[in-house]
Amino acid sequence: MEPMTILTLIGTLGGMLIPPIVDFVKKKFIPASNDTPERTMGTLATTKPDVLAAYTESLGKYLDAQTRFFNRDISGVPSLWVINLRAAIRPLSVVGAFLIIGLDTIQWFKVDPSTRAALFVIIGNWLGSRIT
Repeated sequence: MEPMTILTLIGTLGGMLIPPIVDFVKKKFIPASNDTPERTMGTLATTKPDVLAAYTESLGKYLDAQTRFFNRDISGVPSLWVINLRAAIRPLSVVGAFLIIGLDTIQWFKVDPSTRAALFVIIGNWLGSRIT
């Protein structure tokens, strides 16, 4: 077997199997955190009601800071075509990868083995994220 074929096989299977395995391990062996803002507020309300207002205010500031950091490169509301383009990039790359792999089966259209391996990794990664 060619080394590039083995690399393609490893990349494709890794992209398909690693996300579901990681998701399974996280769900099975890592306990879920029970510490939620609601639970903390409930505990504070029953044990220390005098600090509940300060906790609520600081939590609001924290969430506001997270939102501002996430939107740091956006001024105003992005136009709908930008939002749609950002949402379509990954599906279009997977469709393009499928098309190029399909054309590769035709005798007169050949793709470099490293490009083919990258295309299989793109497809495998997308399929792996769909399985989880």
